[in-house]
Amino acid sequence: MSKQKPTLPKGMRDFGPEVMIRRNYIFNIIKATFEKFGYLPLETPAMENLSVLTGTYGEEGDKLLYKVLNSGDFLSKTKQEDIDQGARKLAPKITEKGLKYDLTVPFARYVAMNRHDIAFPFKRYQIQPVWRADRPQRGRYREFYQCDADVVGTKSLICEAEIVLMINEVFEKLGITDYEIKINNRKILTGIAEVINEADKVNDLCIAIDKLDKIGIDKVEEELKNRGFSDKSVTEMRPLLNVKGNNTEKLDALKSNMESSVLGTMGVNEILEVFDIIKIFNANNNNDNHVVFDATLARGLSYYTGCIFEVKVNNVSIGSVSGGGRYDDLTGVFGLADMSGVGFSFGVDRLYDVIEALDLFPKENLISTQVMIVNFDKESALYSMGILKKLRDAGIKSELYPDSAKLKKQMTYANKKAIPFVLLIGANEIATEKLTLKNMHEGSQETLKIEAIISKF
Repeated sequence: MSKQKPTLPKGMRDFGPEVMIRRNYIFNIIKATFEKFGYLPLETPAMENLSVLTGTYGEEGDKLLYKVLNSGDFLSKTKQEDIDQGARKLAPKITEKGLKYDLTVPFARYVAMNRHDIAFPFKRYQIQPVWRADRPQRGRYREFYQCDADVVGTKSLICEAEIVLMINEVFEKLGITDYEIKINNRKILTGIAEVINEADKVNDLCIAIDKLDKIGIDKVEEELKNRGFSDKSVTEMRPLLNVKGNNTEKLDALKSNMESSVLGTMGVNEILEVFDIIKIFNANNNNDNHVVFDATLARGLSYYTGCIFEVKVNNVSIGSVSGGGRYDDLTGVFGLADMSGVGFSFGVDRLYDVIEALDLFPKENLISTQVMIVNFDKESALYSMGILKKLRDAGIKSELYPDSAKLKKQMTYANKKAIPFVLLIGANEIATEKLTLKNMHEGSQETLKIEAIISKF
């Protein structure tokens, strides 16, 4: 067998120890925040039946689903005519499963399957990888982790306000200060479609507007016309999407222009109520100044029905790092009707890139081992094992170099792992029970009993 250079598929990545320590730093902050707000952990499989996944993400999302070939002879149920008729005809016969595109739809499937065992409202969080057949680029990968928090079984807008609070808390703990939590409501977009007499094309409107940041307003309007919107309706839409002022002024302007739309007016009122709840929660601080109403925010996924969110960090050329929204009947396709829910997700990979770009990772967080014991010979190694146990029993991250290698090699190992302290235990240290502790950063060293060393940490 010929040798080949090992490679990774595009959009996939390895994570070395240094990166994983940083990723776990982010995961731990997010997880602690979710649990603080009463969310419980959940995991679902990497693969779902395609019948669960297709049709819930809209036409754009369905194109990005990774389909998994049936096991065994996957062509056994096909005929030549199936192949001749192309992928649309062939796919249902050779693939029944797919990698999950997000965590929300599998969550809805779980809720429907376990409805009799769940106490509603049900608050859960998931931290797992998802897969999308997207074009890889900076901040956009084909395999990436999402950190989801959803609550189902309630229509209370307190849940939307708490999403804002959780985002603020996570960003505060990560040291991110300059960001915007954009908020809109799908009912408002429905109201806009009704006002411009295009009520039957709400999904087309959302799909096109969702590309606004990427292609600009002119291209969006061109796409809308290609989707059947009249020139008149596109012209009437412009001022509705381009309202100016602070949050209240923008919402008041929209409300006055959408009096003819019951749903549109309802959407505006829901946003106003969310702002009022945030103010009550934040009576003693100004976290709510990160929330910005944006009438052009659409979120491409078709299952959203109410408030929608998207978070971007300013002055960093990376896309949104969080997003989500309200869905009134996501579980309906699984036979559990009228189960309203709301949730959001952190994109950890983008969040990592943001924190790295802003140099916000704490330096001490990269230290996995706090103390390394040098291995001089068999006698010192045997003695050091007792010292190692005492260090570990005290909760100090420590290790004994496994081989009695040259001192330079062991010190190089400690430096590469950024281990801040090294313990040197030779014959003299064993005899006096006073160990030599070397500070690798300063180059200084002192001789101490093990109890004094433990007290330093």
